[in-house]
Amino acid sequence: MTAPKILLIDDEEIIRLSLQQNLQDEGYEVDTAEDGEPALAMFANGYDLIITDLMMEGVDGMTVLQKSREANPQQAVFILTGYGELESAINALRLGAADYLLKPYNLEELLLRVKNCLANQELQKKVKLYENILPICCECKKIRDDDGKEPGSGDWLSLERYLHLKAGVELTHSYCPECYRKRIAELDELKF
Repeated sequence: MTAPKILLIDDEEIIRLSLQQNLQDEGYEVDTAEDGEPALAMFANGYDLIITDLMMEGVDGMTVLQKSREANPQQAVFILTGYGELESAINALRLGAADYLLKPYNLEELLLRVKNCLANQELQKKVKLYENILPICCECKKIRDDDGKEPGSGDWLSLERYLHLKAGVELTHSYCPECYRKRIAELDELKF
């Protein structure tokens, strides 16, 4: 299993380097950026978590949060800041920040929160994966239609009905050549 990849953005070099080392000691792969400008270009590297300072020259942490969510709506972003205003915390969480922590931070708490963010990110990936699976009965081949309902509680529809409702497709019944041969063989066995 590969180590989770973290992008750490902080304009304070001592914090950036010490936190990078702490995260690497925990087994994470960590890239760093000294502010939001170079970080924006690094999004394409595919990070499991972005940890960003809030107040930085040029591109600040809120912009990093917004741009990362535009690039990938499921991207987990953790805001780490020395400027703890309630309004900035509320705005960050409204914009989809995974967590928000004030500096100076307790290392154990930060590592626990990072772990929780990554676990939540992994859970979100699994939920998204399962949302894209179309449940089909292995016996009767009916399809469960969960649209607009709690996942797993939808109505079971025949293939024909499902395709008609979802795609406006009308089906006719026929046999493929293989099934036709099989059916003829079955009928021949029934003849005396």
